[in-house]
Amino acid sequence: MAIIAQILFLLAFISAVTLFYKNFKKILRNIQLGKSISRNDNKKLRWLMVLKVAFGQSKLAAKPIAALMHFFIYAGFIIINIEVLEIIIDGLLGTHRIFLFLGGFYNFLIGSFEFLALLVLFAVFVFLARRLVLKLKRFSGAEMTAWPKKDATIILLTEVVLMFAFLIMNASDHQLQKLGQAHYPIAGWFPVSQYLQVVLPTSAQALVFLERFCWWLHIMGIFAFLNYLPYSKHLHIILAFPTTWYARLNNLATLDNMATVTNEVKAMLDTSLVPPTASENATFGANDVHALHQIQLLNAYTCTECGRCTEVCPANITGKLLSPRKIMMDTRDRLVEVGQNIDRNGNDYVDGKSLLGNYISYEEIWACTSCNACVQACPINIDPLSIIIDLRRYAVMEQSQAPNSLNNMFANIENNGAPWKYAAADRLNWANNLSN
Repeated sequence: MAIIAQILFLLAFISAVTLFYKNFKKILRNIQLGKSISRNDNKKLRWLMVLKVAFGQSKLAAKPIAALMHFFIYAGFIIINIEVLEIIIDGLLGTHRIFLFLGGFYNFLIGSFEFLALLVLFAVFVFLARRLVLKLKRFSGAEMTAWPKKDATIILLTEVVLMFAFLIMNASDHQLQKLGQAHYPIAGWFPVSQYLQVVLPTSAQALVFLERFCWWLHIMGIFAFLNYLPYSKHLHIILAFPTTWYARLNNLATLDNMATVTNEVKAMLDTSLVPPTASENATFGANDVHALHQIQLLNAYTCTECGRCTEVCPANITGKLLSPRKIMMDTRDRLVEVGQNIDRNGNDYVDGKSLLGNYISYEEIWACTSCNACVQACPINIDPLSIIIDLRRYAVMEQSQAPNSLNNMFANIENNGAPWKYAAADRLNWANNLSN
């Protein structure tokens, strides 16, 4: 039986890793559909940003209770993976608690894992209450349809199952150790699971079954969770780190200039300069995911849908259609659709849709005040504003679609060299009657 269990575990392990690799490779392919962009400058500062924002979760501190609960889950996820490593090795080799050679430190580890599991359960129940009972406003919105809400609940309930499976497995193991059952050496410290033993069966056979069942449930749950990530907003547990690395380091309020426009302006100011010849297919701004750059597409996949960006958006607060969270979710949904079209019909397939128009409306992009509040609020430095600006640029420079107020300003700049309707010669008329 032992060898059969090892073979089954090996097959499950290979299948889980292979399937995740296949799906994650598609995500990387989709991100690479965007334009390349280089942001590898100032590596020291970027590493510090990753340590501070991604690992240290410094921006979550704006909401202390949520930050503390998230830290419990985050620490549990990181540290309990040591226990998952032991389970994987045991499953492949047919051993039991292979890290037992660590002696007293092993006992400390198991005890720490159990306290973390308890904290994770506490945090998960708090988060479930916030979503299902308190129904916090930032978890709602037009974009938060059935699936986004269900996705969050699925993950939280999965955490509950995994933590209870871990604790019941340990409780059964501890009881079997006390009974002197073969294959269950004395090992570990069980400060939490020891209190679950009152609800366990008394026979050794039933305990072995329960321990093995929870062992398999825990690790198969981990494998299932791994392969759920590519379809979930919780992919951020992987992508938050590169997203933070590639985030802008300069003043977030500045906008990137378009090289084609910059070169033309330089040539106008200095007639000796000859601007580079633009590609025939060059466009201004972006109307679909192909025209966005790869970091913007990475941002779309990384979005946690937490709603902090929308919560502070002045346009959204005043009842306008814009929601920065929806901008990121729509960009991701469109990118997924484009990737699926490639899988089904090849690289050259055109479905006649675009991000601007079919997913994001003109009303949304023009509601934005460019205040940058959404970027400041994002826990992992995602930048919805850059996507909005690129969509605006396309609307104005490629489609000549802009609100009338902006068209009037454009005409004034063209005719008068300023946003106002007054000619340059009349600009100081307001001062004519001022006394000295």
